Amino acid sequence: MEEPSTTTTSSSSSSSSALSTTLSNSIQALGRGFDVTSDIRLLYCKGAPGSRLIQIDENHTRDLVISEGGGGIVLPNVSIDIEYSPGKSFRDSTPVCTFHEMAEFFNMNSSISGDIPLGSFNSMFNFTGSWPVDAAATKTLAMDGYFIPLFKVRLAKLSLVLHDEIKRAVPYSWDPSSLASFIENFGTHIITSATVGGRDVVYVKQHQSSLLSALEIEKYVQDIGDKRFLDLENQPSGDPFKYNEKASLCWIFPFHFLYLYSFRYYNTSLCFDVTVIFRRRGGDDLVQSHAKWVETVHLAPDVINMTFSPIVSLLKESAGIKHLARAIDLYLKYKPPIEELQYFLEFQIPRVWAPEQSNLPGYQRKEPVCQSLQFSLMGPKLYVSSDQITVGRKPVTGLRLCLEGSKQNRLAIHLQHLVSLPKILQPHWDAHMAIGAPKWHGPEEQDSRWFEPIKWKNFSHVSTAPIEHNETYIGDLSGVHIVTGAQLGVWEFGAKSVLHLKLLFSKVPGCTIRRSVWDHKPTNTSQLNSVSSSSSNERNSDDKKADSSSQIGKLTKIIDLTEMSKGPQDVPGHWLVTGAKLGVEKGKIVLRVKYSLLNY
Repeated sequence: MEEPSTTTTSSSSSSSSALSTTLSNSIQALGRGFDVTSDIRLLYCKGAPGSRLIQIDENHTRDLVISEGGGGIVLPNVSIDIEYSPGKSFRDSTPVCTFHEMAEFFNMNSSISGDIPLGSFNSMFNFTGSWPVDAAATKTLAMDGYFIPLFKVRLAKLSLVLHDEIKRAVPYSWDPSSLASFIENFGTHIITSATVGGRDVVYVKQHQSSLLSALEIEKYVQDIGDKRFLDLENQPSGDPFKYNEKASLCWIFPFHFLYLYSFRYYNTSLCFDVTVIFRRRGGDDLVQSHAKWVETVHLAPDVINMTFSPIVSLLKESAGIKHLARAIDLYLKYKPPIEELQYFLEFQIPRVWAPEQSNLPGYQRKEPVCQSLQFSLMGPKLYVSSDQITVGRKPVTGLRLCLEGSKQNRLAIHLQHLVSLPKILQPHWDAHMAIGAPKWHGPEEQDSRWFEPIKWKNFSHVSTAPIEHNETYIGDLSGVHIVTGAQLGVWEFGAKSVLHLKLLFSKVPGCTIRRSVWDHKPTNTSQLNSVSSSSSNERNSDDKKADSSSQIGKLTKIIDLTEMSKGPQDVPGHWLVTGAKLGVEKGKIVLRVKYSLLNY
């Protein structure tokens, strides 16, 4: 008869020990820094245990006695500035909502304002972290869960005060290196509370291709939740579902399922395209039954929620608050890897297109004489501007094709560049640095291997040869060559004229290429660029306007006018243009760009 008693005592002792350890660690986390782009875990707290960013009364302490459900746990020497309270189990669900509505709901639970998706939200729904991409692919989101908040520990002080050394660590100016170091060392927010217990949640993600209505999704989520949390005794013993944080079940409506690790599941035979993810935090991961899992939460509790306060909210009198606030806002919005944050911040400089709109030839009274392209016997002519567009020592981040002139029938190329030189490039590329003369590179005129017809073989072609600096290699220690200018030109071979591209390359000594990619997709924020549309208002004749509009329509079907650029939304956010090429895709002249990351 003593053996069961011994087992029970051992189990109770194990439960108390686990709860005591988790509560103690949670108390040590209060007041510490945290990067909210991470999932909510004690592991991701900044600094050593107890290394708080704020002032807490450590001189006046007491023993914290956890009696209700805690088995008489005593936590010694707990500051009087820290409180605890027991919780009650509950089931909670959200209505079917949009991507940003759900992100705002997650933020609200953590006392964070706004709807920028943060770490916990992205982790639970298996999002990439690039919110424009994730939001565009998501139709609706919903969740239903069972929560067991055993205890909550929190800071009792209403007004938090940072330690003086934290205030002194705030950079006084826009210094990307110091700002990145501050965020890496101290995080973005301060932990103000932690809830310990367990949670078992169903996360539902409806993709854009799904044909289900919001009402159908709502009923579907409720059915899944009811079956999981209410009909416990009716679940078959051979339930194939297994749950843990590393391997989540992905269930495609209505009867298809698989284990989802790091890949997305597509079911081409169904049009529902709804992903259901089961996740647990706390308790025994190996227990399949929800009812039995509930009994294990005391044995292995975990932190299931945290609340935060922004670090910048405690820096109202600091001279550098605006710079730190901007750096944190950019970091939370675009989420570059923390090791790339300095370079990301270096490139947060305004970008403009060259040439400036007011200086475009299209705004001159007299149209320049240009060579032209003919696509068919009766089709419109496309004139080509051969102006050399250069930007000096300013990093180029994008290219685009444009239609200029009062008739918008003149093709030109524009460059997007930073308005000033990033600080990290100044030792390599400042005005006083000798870098040698920039050099133009283009395709060979007689190399017809790269000539592709735009429509008909007997009419205009495009040279699709990639334009790169042949002397630049990944890891080349002598320096790299980046694009600082561009020019379009036309070779005449009778009716078979050929459009080609030249690029101006400038050397950046002391840097190497880390990685390069050819981007064949326009940026998410690209728009059609018809820079001189307002100039057509100068024409007073209605007939001429109609004729011009018809011609413009024909030319836009031949020219791809979307911007090709990489900005802060393209992780890690500090790409430079190191090559480009023209192409022909589906009867359109297109521009494709090579981007590179540098080692500075």
